[in-house]
Amino acid sequence: MKKIFHLETCKTCQKILKELEPLDGIELREIKSKGVTPEELDEMRALTDSYEDLFSRRAMLFRQRGLNNEKLDEEDYKNLILEHYTFLKRPVVVVDNQIFIGNAKKQVAGAKEALH
Repeated sequence: MKKIFHLETCKTCQKILKELEPLDGIELREIKSKGVTPEELDEMRALTDSYEDLFSRRAMLFRQRGLNNEKLDEEDYKNLILEHYTFLKRPVVVVDNQIFIGNAKKQVAGAKEALH
């Protein structure tokens, strides 16, 4: 499976997608319009250490809801990501049994190597 979960309106995601080209044979999943299914999230979780690794603390809702002042557990992270697309750290690149989360240079370079 080769899949990229991204936000179409995010300039950083757009830049990274360009960097990862060509994207032939790769499913692009726009998370705002299509969301993430519980099954997809579980598949991503199986490739990383925790749901927290997939969670974006930069999301505006994180502070607006006061979540930065709460002690969140794995179930909380999972439910928040499923509830609202903005809580998924992006982009998430899944290539077979590898996952690359976020926009750090090391993650993008790893994704590019895995895809090509």
